[in-house]
Amino acid sequence: MKAVRYLALSIAAVFFLLPFYLIVRNGLATEAEITAQDWTLFPDSLRWENVGELFADPAVPILRSLVNSTVVAVLQTAGQLLFCSLAGYGLARIPYRHANKVFYAVVATLMIPAAVTFVPTFVVVSTLGWVSDLRGLVIPGLFSGFTAFLFRQYFRNFPRELEEAARIDGLGHWGTYWRVVVPNSLGFFAALGVIAFLTSWNQFLWPLVIAQDQDSWTVQVALSVFLTAQSVNVHELFLAAAVSILPLVVVFLVLQRFLVRGVTETGIKG
Repeated sequence: MKAVRYLALSIAAVFFLLPFYLIVRNGLATEAEITAQDWTLFPDSLRWENVGELFADPAVPILRSLVNSTVVAVLQTAGQLLFCSLAGYGLARIPYRHANKVFYAVVATLMIPAAVTFVPTFVVVSTLGWVSDLRGLVIPGLFSGFTAFLFRQYFRNFPRELEEAARIDGLGHWGTYWRVVVPNSLGFFAALGVIAFLTSWNQFLWPLVIAQDQDSWTVQVALSVFLTAQSVNVHELFLAAAVSILPLVVVFLVLQRFLVRGVTETGIKG
């Protein structure tokens, strides 16, 4: 039975890794080898010079776009963890007669399609002069109703004894949150941080609209430039995709153990 289980897992792993293999294989091959009718498992020789060609391409500032994506993803992740955790803690623990109404209003925003708020958000950002500016990319994503909902569910199950001990020591709501709740919730923060980072990094439509010059492109927008109506730069497209995946792989490998733990600690089931 164990052998069958390992065999099934191995087959699933091969299918999971196949797209990554194709990305790397085609990124280090020539255009002719990628489009050849007699497709081979490996190219005749790995063209490592494709990497230098990618970063030297004047039409697509891939290094600049990677930096922009990193800045946007890090700031949005930090913003969501701060603002959404504060909102979730306030809704879960601070007595307020309208707390439930505020919570229902936050949950109601989850039922509004993103397409409905896209144009009004763009009008606001454009009016503020944040088009082709990192502020226009970062600030609209600093708060998430879904993340606030998850924090509220988690904090409802947070041990009250720890908070009561903090109150006895003279801490208020802010002191309790910052000095007791946050240090004892780092696993959950890390889990939501991974999800927020991945979501921010993979955004395409909003950066495509806001980042209207090369200096403000994110990596997802830069990838789309390799595929246009006039030309298709296949090997650079595959190689750029491989480069854009690396930060996500690193973040996932470092924090993967927190993902399952974070989901189990949300308290949604209760």
